[in-house]
Amino acid sequence: MSQSTSSTDLAQPLTAAEERAWRAFARALVTVPRALDADLERAQNMSLGEYMVLMNLSEACDRSLRMSEIAARGGLSPSRISRVVESLVAEGLVRRDRSAKDGRVQIAVLTDAGFARLRAVYPIHLASVRRNVVDHLDGVDLDALARAAARFAPACPPPTDN
Repeated sequence: MSQSTSSTDLAQPLTAAEERAWRAFARALVTVPRALDADLERAQNMSLGEYMVLMNLSEACDRSLRMSEIAARGGLSPSRISRVVESLVAEGLVRRDRSAKDGRVQIAVLTDAGFARLRAVYPIHLASVRRNVVDHLDGVDLDALARAAARFAPACPPPTDN
């Protein structure tokens, strides 16, 4: 806690509007990922976690990231990411390598089969995002929403050297 923030500042009740916003946001944090996951599982037999790993790898330099970076980007524990990546390795969608710079570091690399699978799944995910989120934002200033979310949910860290 900073010196400029007192414990009484932290205990200030939320206004009715703040409470409504917070509760709606908290519900969305739980329900939206579940809905996106269910749509991917039903249509493509892929979890949202698997999709997010493939997506992050597809956007990375050389289609590869440190395992710790994938975990950080996905907000998942290193052990959870390890299980997801192992599942993708078993399917031939990802391979694991050791870093050329530091042999102790595990690198996940998107295979060509993984990129093809991501391209096949993307339309399902996009439709789910539209149906579960974007279609409900009519009239909302999307740039303002994105700026607000970026303030309390910082953007993904930039890629690091492998």
